[in-house]
Amino acid sequence: MKTVAAVLVECGQPLELLDLELPRLQRGQVLVEMRNSSVCHTQVLEQRGARGEDHYLPHCLGHEGCGVVLETGPDVTRVTAGDRVILSWIKAAGLDVGGCQYRSGSRLVNAGGVTTFGQHMVASENRVSTLSHPLPDELVPLLGCAIPTGVGSVWHAAALERGQVVAVFGTGGVGMCAVAAAATAGAAAVLAIDVTPAKLKLAATLGATHTLDASREADLPAAIRSVLGREIDVAIEATGRPDVMNRALSAVRPRGGRVVVVGNARYGELWSLDPGQLNQGKRIIGTWGGDTQPDRDFPRYAEWLAAHQPEISSLLSQPYPLTRINDAMEDLAGGRVVRPLVDNRRLS
Repeated sequence: MKTVAAVLVECGQPLELLDLELPRLQRGQVLVEMRNSSVCHTQVLEQRGARGEDHYLPHCLGHEGCGVVLETGPDVTRVTAGDRVILSWIKAAGLDVGGCQYRSGSRLVNAGGVTTFGQHMVASENRVSTLSHPLPDELVPLLGCAIPTGVGSVWHAAALERGQVVAVFGTGGVGMCAVAAAATAGAAAVLAIDVTPAKLKLAATLGATHTLDASREADLPAAIRSVLGREIDVAIEATGRPDVMNRALSAVRPRGGRVVVVGNARYGELWSLDPGQLNQGKRIIGTWGGDTQPDRDFPRYAEWLAAHQPEISSLLSQPYPLTRINDAMEDLAGGRVVRPLVDNRRLS
């Protein structure tokens, strides 16, 4: 059996749509007929070579999607054929068997434990989770990355308390989900910070009580205090830029203010900070996918998404056919969309 998938052949170049031969399933592997994927900014960094030397070229990409299980390999117990599933980079229970290789003509194409930019993809058992909630396919990919990372950073990593003040630095897909999560968790105020006015306008519809255009502020912490009338309790840093991380740390209150660092920096970038900020009792919190545990949290996230479906659906673009995956990547990089949605079934 053959399939079509978008493959990174050379960093800095567009993805190539290739015909791939599906391998025989090995222990712990699952074959999924893909329905939809969405595109995360880390995939743009990887495509552009901004995550360090790539030792696995050529390889498939994509780490958040949904589909239906067609077949399972030996010893798979987590899912069965016919199950509707979420595909995510965040590891759940089940066998962790790593990636696989496809053949395209005379060359081999690598794939990690989960990839989603194709019509049929092989995944490790621990990267697929059944979905019983009747959410539309178009929304489900958000459960693979944007919602676990954004909502999880508020619910788990930050442990936000009702009545606290939150600022979200960067309102891409993850940041927007953090804005919505903070608003629905009872934050007293939610400040969305970005350099794109259209994104700030959208953030207001998701529950941001205040917005701030960082491109217009030379002293961002001072501007935050002016807008809110106080320092913030929790900062969610979703840009991946070390200079923004410093601004977030400067903006949170002494004696208990905390910064949750979510964004992925480019390979080789380092964060130099003033240790005096830590002497004030401020805390820096790192997180891996919002501290999400898929078996515990995906059902909760699905219920949350269903309850806020109209607002969260506004994050997604109109569907791109798989053949326009490079347009989706470029539109995301250029800030023209918040979260590109890909229809894996469409080739035109």
